[in-house]
This record gives sequence, C-alpha cells and structure tokens, in this order.
Amino acid sequence: MHIEQIKIENFRLLQNCCLDMREHTTLLVGKNNTGKTSFAVLLERFLEKPDHFTYTDFPIPIREKVLGIDDETDIEKLAIRLVLRIAYDETDNLAILSEFMLDLDPTRRHANILFECCIDKKKLLRVLPNDPKERKKFIENNLSGKFLDIKVYAFDDFGHAEETPYYLAHRDQLEEKERSEVRALLNFQVIHARRNVASSEDAGRGAKPLSAISTKFFRKRDIEADADNNDAETVGTDGESIEKLRSMLATIDDQLGEQYAHVFEGFLKSSRDFLELGDLKVVSNIQSQSLIETSSQVIYGETDNFLPEHHSGLGYLNILYLLLQIELCRDDFARRNAPLNLLLIEEPEAHTHPQMQYVFADKIHGLISKIPNLQALLTTHSSHIVSKSNFEDIRYLSRLSPTGPVTIKNFHTDLSARYEKLGVDGAALFKFLKHYLTINSAELFFASKAIFIEGTTERILLPLFIEMHDRENANETAESGLSSQNISVLEVGANARAFAPFLEFIGVRTLVITDIDTTKADVSEKTGKTSYIACSVAESSHTSNETLKHFLKAPDPKDEQKFSDWHKRLVDGAASSGEGQIVLAYQLAEDGYHARSFEDAFISINLDKVKARKDTLAGLKQRDTLNKFSGDDFYSLTNQILEKKSDFAGSVLYVALVEGESWRTPKYIMDGLKWIHKN
Repeated sequence: MHIEQIKIENFRLLQNCCLDMREHTTLLVGKNNTGKTSFAVLLERFLEKPDHFTYTDFPIPIREKVLGIDDETDIEKLAIRLVLRIAYDETDNLAILSEFMLDLDPTRRHANILFECCIDKKKLLRVLPNDPKERKKFIENNLSGKFLDIKVYAFDDFGHAEETPYYLAHRDQLEEKERSEVRALLNFQVIHARRNVASSEDAGRGAKPLSAISTKFFRKRDIEADADNNDAETVGTDGESIEKLRSMLATIDDQLGEQYAHVFEGFLKSSRDFLELGDLKVVSNIQSQSLIETSSQVIYGETDNFLPEHHSGLGYLNILYLLLQIELCRDDFARRNAPLNLLLIEEPEAHTHPQMQYVFADKIHGLISKIPNLQALLTTHSSHIVSKSNFEDIRYLSRLSPTGPVTIKNFHTDLSARYEKLGVDGAALFKFLKHYLTINSAELFFASKAIFIEGTTERILLPLFIEMHDRENANETAESGLSSQNISVLEVGANARAFAPFLEFIGVRTLVITDIDTTKADVSEKTGKTSYIACSVAESSHTSNETLKHFLKAPDPKDEQKFSDWHKRLVDGAASSGEGQIVLAYQLAEDGYHARSFEDAFISINLDKVKARKDTLAGLKQRDTLNKFSGDDFYSLTNQILEKKSDFAGSVLYVALVEGESWRTPKYIMDGLKWIHKN
C-alpha cells in the first residue's frame, strides 16, 4: 500500500499540480520560487494543522473572485484541495483503508481521499461590509478560521472519463470522513527547512538545539518505557535502559537526602519552630526528564577535553539535528503503526558543504529504507543531492514565467518520452544524459540559463570573457551583469545535442559555444574509400561537428547539392536555428579571416600581442615561426605553434589578470554572450 499520486488545486503557486509518488523516496527539485515550500506547507496544513489557512493561501489569479464573492459565486471552484490517490493490492491489510473504499469490487486497486478548504459563503456574506474598500480589507484580514470550512471526503472515480474532476462533477457521491480516520490511516511527519541550529556566535543566547531535541527524544523513550512496564511482554532494550537510569537516580536521591539533612539543619530547625511544622525536610527528587533537560549537553571530542555543542560547525549541527529528528519520526511511526507513513524533509542540505551533501544523500536513502511502510519526500536546491539520487525519483517543479502557474513533471517518464521521439538515437542519447547528469551537471535543474562549451580552453577563459563582456557593455549591465546571473557552464564537448530535449523540458535558455570544425573529402588511393580530414574553412566542404549538424538541421550528406548549399549557409552564418531557446555560437569571418577553432580565431585577432609575448606564453612550440609569419593562413600557423591548448589558455588568463593585457575576444563568443545576457 502506498500513496501513488498527490494532486493540489488553488494553493498559492500550485494552482493545478499533480505529483506522481515513488514507493520509497521522491525528490522534489526546482528553481527558487517554484512552490517546493508551498507543497510542504499544504501537506502539513491539511494533515496536521487544518485551522491555519488564510486569505494569502489563495492563488493570485482567483483572489479577485474571492474579493468579489456574492450569492452567485460558485464557491467550490475556489476551494483549496489536496487529493491523495492510494494504491493497494491483495497482500495489503485493508482494515483501516476500507473506510475510504466506497466500492469493494475486488478488481479495484485504488482509493481516493479529498481534503478541501472551502469558503463558508453564507457566514462570510452575513458580515461583509458594503463599501468595496472596507470589504476588500475585511476579507484580506479575516478570511481564515471561522469563515473557512475544512472537510475530508472519500470518493470512487473508477471508470470516470469526464474532463471535469470527479469530485466536482459528482459532489453528491462524496462521502465525508472524520479526521481521526485519516490519522489512523496516515502518519505524516515533517522536518522543516528552518531548523534552529546555531553557531558559536549564538552561544549563551538561548537553548541549545541538539540538547533540546535530545531531551525530546528522551521524553518519548521515557513515555514508551512507562507504556512497556504496563505490559511485561513488550519491555525492550530501551525500556530496560530507562529503568536502569531511574534506579541510578533513586540511589543518588537517597545519598543526597542524607547530606541535605546536615546542610539545611539550621534552616529546618528555625522553620519548624517559627511555623510550628512538625516534620519539615529538604529531600532530593531528581526527575530523569528534568535532569536530561537541564544537566545534559551534546559534545564532541574526548570527555576530559571536549568541545561544547555550539562550537560545532553549522553543517555538523544540521546533520546531527536531522538524524535526531529522523529517529524521533521513526519512533513515532513505529508507535502508531499506521498503514501509511509519510516523511517530508525540507532542504536537508542547509548549512552543509558539497562533500557532506554527497555523503548525506548516500546515507539518507539507507536510513529511510529501514522504516517500514515509509514514503519519503525530499525538497532540495542541492545539485549534489540530486546527482546522488535515482533518475526515477526526481520530480521537477517548473514555472515558465514569473507570474505563471507551477507544474510538476515526472522527470524520468516525461523526459524519456521526448527522447523516444528522436528515433533510433533517442535511447542512446537518453542513456548518456542520465549518466552525465548524475555525475556532472545536476545543477542545470536550478539554473536560470546555461552555457555549453567545447573543452578545457573555453572553460579556463570563459570567466575572463564574461568579465570583458560586462565591462564593455557597462551601460547595459549596470543592474545585472552576466557574471551575476544564475548561469551554469558545462563542458559537454560534441554532445550538446544530447541535451536538447532536456533543456526544452526544463525551459532553460542555453548558449552553445562550439567550433565550426570544417573538413574536406579525401579519397584513399589504395582503397578508394572517402574520409573527411580537417582543413581550413576556405577549402572545406563538410563539418565534423555533430552539434552544428543537429541544431542547424543539416541535410543528408548523400544529397550532395542540398548538403553543399547548407554548408555554404553554415560558413556564411545563415544556417540559423532561429531565435529560440537554444542558440549556437561558432566561428564566423572576422577581420577578413574565417577561423576553424577557438585557438585559430583567438590568435588571428591577437597576433601582435601573441608575438610580443611569445617567449612567456606557455603551451607554444616553434616560437620563431611567429616572427616569420605573413599572410592570413592562421589555420596553418596555429597548428605549427600550438603545443598544449590548456597551458596556452592558462597563460593567456594569467597575463590578463596579473599583467593587465587586454586581449580581444572572438566576435562569435562576444555575440553569444550578448544574446544569453539579454534573453
């Protein structure tokens, strides 16, 4: 038995969302302000705190209807809703779930629970002022509590095929249920993102969070031990440990009582004489819970030379706090023994560095799997946690515009369908994407924009080019330069085409900086077979760049005339992919020369500066060739003098940052940066 689907309507940004749940762990990811926190809040509101809804929980698009409420308003269309679809099979114990199963047909495998927060129209209209301004203010300040009607229903939508949801089309078929029935079926626990961990700066200014939660942990175990004592057959290890602690404290009470009699002897004699009290005593009464709360602390290091809790880094405090909270939740799940357990953890990465996030992501799945009948929901902004998660667990919250609604996409299912449309190559490209995202680039889930580059040289120099872009376009970048935007830079080589459906899926605008990689046909004298060898742009007939062929829709090379026409457009810069979501930047003619690669382009426009620094720039060979060079065959020159591209790029960067050299940026790169900045 498990929650198969969660549907949300009319709550903040979540106007009409549907989440497909995994049987064990589901990961909710997305950029900021896409509703991850709202999702967590709504679950808690309906399952734990149903009296906490207010006017601001209604989404902006329907607030005008709320403010204009009258006798004719269809109030059901404005209701905040949460729908749980629960899957079960013949092996499950259905004793509790049967309360929500309206038809016991043995072929059924689903039950539905509807939580609904609806405005009590009659009650609200009785007290609404007539003046529009006062009316608006009254609703904004008072639409909560007594003016909202919160109910729980069971419904059976088996065979329902209408476009209108069953719970709206067939209101008379809904069966109202008690909240106690829901609590018996589902145990919901949440660990919020706002955990009250504090650093050493806060020492002495309030409670110690780990000590406080360890006290809470002890109290639960203490209560359970009392319950166990009432049933000798259920006494376990925890109960025995609690009893040992109580026994030790009782012995201490006796010893302290003897000492108190001597210490307080004078005070007690005076009090007895003055108040005429016959047998006044001071005794020791150490309660185990009080002792844990006031006299215990979480430390690390050797007992004789320890560091207190508040000297721990926030990352360690956060992880320790999380682990204690999970232990508390596990105890609660075990104690209540509900058929369904749901644990929601908000942003487990808070305060932790990337390596610790990796470790936590590895461990959390194992920890959660030990809790019976548990489904876990994790919301996160961490690309490190995403990269350690299963592709099938990811659910992506997408918002196409700042004012638009949020949708929740089943990442694996929806994306694989897009790749299937690519035909034979689709499966291979999808396999590559899963492997690459898992290892390197999960940050794309949280980026506003992306730049794909060819290799090491561009990766080393791109930050410099971005800085130069912002400096050269200072008037346009005063508010937000390219360097301050949320951009992911990925080194994907010639595999950019594998990302096309993914980028469209998550709606990230992307600049692909690549090389034109021109080639020409070469027929072997021995075999007669044709191969394509690298050559300058001027003598080329083809390109080896699969990214250009894919995005710029190259025709089949077997159709020589069409391909030749396309290649000419490619060289001229006329083979545009259009002003879409993905734009390509590759070498075009500049200063009378058309380069084949980045290094070729860079040397051609910076020749005099390269000559002047030829003895200090790294990664070069045959340096004297530069002095003899004349003409415009930069393609041959680059091949002759360039020995190691990465060393050359690093040296170019060093000279720019340390010695202030003002290198020119190839125009195709600068034009690309201008596009990604504005779009």
